[in-house]
Amino acid sequence: MKEPMKVRDLLKSKGFEVIAVDSSALASSAVNKMVERNIGAVLVMDEGKPVGLFTERDALRCWIRKGEAACDRIYLKDVMTKDILIVTPDDDIDYAMAIMIERNIRHLPVVEHGMVISMLSIRDIVRSQISSLEAEIYYLKDYISDKYPG
Repeated sequence: MKEPMKVRDLLKSKGFEVIAVDSSALASSAVNKMVERNIGAVLVMDEGKPVGLFTERDALRCWIRKGEAACDRIYLKDVMTKDILIVTPDDDIDYAMAIMIERNIRHLPVVEHGMVISMLSIRDIVRSQISSLEAEIYYLKDYISDKYPG
């Protein structure tokens, strides 16, 4: 039986970049950063410590509840998701995926020794699962063709 893939394994190919903004920044600043980087969430920091996430959903809720120009007048600390879940590099990818599905979230900060070292998205997990399945299919086809030639 194959050993489960760890978050650490996925981060080797994904990388360790964390895009963060200060909690006193305007929502428009975070939205601009998300658009520039083509990402769906940014980590929100307060005095160097993570205090929340600002996601595409948060931006939409802000716009719907506060009006079209709200992003230029609203601070992240007032509209961010405050209760964030995390994973560690030693957690199984399946565990991270289960959290995301159960809680209906698409981003998880990866924390090691109290520091956020990366951000994991559902897209990252799906991409890793597809790569793993493609490799497994390749080896199964190779095995079958060796076992049953012609």
